[in-house]
Amino acid sequence: MTASILLKEAQARLSELLAGLAAGEEIILTEGGVTIGRLLKEPQPQTVRKLGTLRGTVLYMAPDFDAPLDEFAACME
Repeated sequence: MTASILLKEAQARLSELLAGLAAGEEIILTEGGVTIGRLLKEPQPQTVRKLGTLRGTVLYMAPDFDAPLDEFAACME
């Protein structure tokens, strides 16, 4: 569903408009009969991320992995 609303009215009712906006809906913002913007509800993520799913995937780490880089020696003095 698409609705059209004047910019001044949208400014006065912004929190109400955003709260009532469903996923996939949009509100067209107009000023002087010209479209100047759209409000869209961001879709919810499809999957829930699960912590720890990449555990054990780093097979090698160089012994000097966290050593300072030579290029930044002057910055560390």
